[in-house]
Amino acid sequence: MASPVVRLDDMPPKGPTKSLQEVVDAIGVYPADAYLFVQQGLNYTVEKIHKETDPEASHHVGGRELCDGLRELALNNWGLLARIVLSRWNITSTMDFGRIVFAMVEHDLLQKTDEDTIEDFRQVYDFRAAFESNYLIETKTLVDRPPRTERQS
Repeated sequence: MASPVVRLDDMPPKGPTKSLQEVVDAIGVYPADAYLFVQQGLNYTVEKIHKETDPEASHHVGGRELCDGLRELALNNWGLLARIVLSRWNITSTMDFGRIVFAMVEHDLLQKTDEDTIEDFRQVYDFRAAFESNYLIETKTLVDRPPRTERQS
């Protein structure tokens, strides 16, 4: 008796092996908000880097690029409080971003290339310098500002 033919299209699509909450519970180091922030940061970074790219082309970003995008997003969201917010989620170095990414990769919530390693996230930048020392507050100048008048007492 011949064995049945199994076609690839008959196979169920590969999907996450665990939900995000199950990954959070299994890893036990970072809260769900940390994982959600990394996912948002990935979307932010892909959009920023590949904005002008063909939609069908690869939209891969490396660890260093992702860390830079996460830094920018955190500063945009929280300003000088960014490092404090991240530390409340147990994120105190770029390696923590890598651990979160690779936990999601391990459970098929994210994908990686063969060249991607967790070492791509090692010491990308110093958190104190990246989130505090180099932070600039944008100021806007009013062009049509009326002249200031002095008060008379």
